[in-house]
Amino acid sequence: MPPKLTPTHFLCIPLAGVQLATALAAFRADVTSAMSFGLPEDAVRPLGTLHLTLGVMALKRDGVETADANTSASVLGLSGGSNDGSRPSKADGLSLTLQGLHSMQPAERAAVLYAPPLDPEGILYDFCKQLQKPFQDSGLMIDENRPLLLHATIINTIYVKNNTGGGGRGKRREKLTIDARDLLNRYDDYLWAEKMPITRVALCRMGAKPIPGTDNAAYEVEAEVEFEP
Repeated sequence: MPPKLTPTHFLCIPLAGVQLATALAAFRADVTSAMSFGLPEDAVRPLGTLHLTLGVMALKRDGVETADANTSASVLGLSGGSNDGSRPSKADGLSLTLQGLHSMQPAERAAVLYAPPLDPEGILYDFCKQLQKPFQDSGLMIDENRPLLLHATIINTIYVKNNTGGGGRGKRREKLTIDARDLLNRYDDYLWAEKMPITRVALCRMGAKPIPGTDNAAYEVEAEVEFEP
């Protein structure tokens, strides 16, 4: 069995906008309140980190250069033409709506909660699969042997600092989980953003970094392609 690759980069659709920022701030204030769910602040992801992951990669220097080129190639493939602006991309005018809250794990032992995009006709899913294609064809994107699950991670307990999880000095830190059943019920129909324009596809480096002077964080962008709103 070949050794498991450690991801260094990921392809994504970054998420942003006033509506998303407002919804996330209200959510954070509620779920971290001692009068509500009392979750650690660190468990709620910063606004600047929200995105839809399309795939992960383990890249060396030459692989980064190829991935940079593929970021543009994936978009040009959707337009069916050149990058001279003569033909619009299928992303032009494409938007998404985030609504609800789901758990990656059983709700009573949750570590990751996410907001799913509404995509009843599969238009967004098909678009994302086409964006993946140049990276998969070149062998850069890691095959995770599972269907693409489009999601924006809202809560991830792995980022909670000073979590001993019952472990002591020299012991492996246990994974922090929460009973999210009531939280999921409260936010089952929560509208995070409606008809949010898709404006960028980005190749980012793993590991979000704090933005100095703010309580926000963001991933380093290795390459990106912008669309017309």
